[in-house]
Amino acid sequence: MSDIAKIIGQRIRNYRTQKGLSQEKLAELAGCHPTYIGQLERGEKNATLESVEKIASAMDISLSELFDKLGKSGSNNIAAKCYDLVASKNEAEQKQLYKMLQEMDKYKNQ
Repeated sequence: MSDIAKIIGQRIRNYRTQKGLSQEKLAELAGCHPTYIGQLERGEKNATLESVEKIASAMDISLSELFDKLGKSGSNNIAAKCYDLVASKNEAEQKQLYKMLQEMDKYKNQ
């Protein structure tokens, strides 16, 4: 499957787990089959725009959040990989990661 399907699938999984939803619950909220959610998350299926909109709505996120920085998520783009990693965490974890990066940056500059 294409890189974009894998990236979107991983983002769906990240947001779903961040929201504390099972695949079954997300499928119920979005009006999809749980197997379909799993296939999307693994990048095995290409999602339709309609299904992506339903899934994003069910998770209470905007389409722009789901597709943010997508064009820059090439396999060699470290900044985009970092963005995806941090975006997959809850707010408290994001704050911790940010503080860690700040401390590492301070240490490097001493």
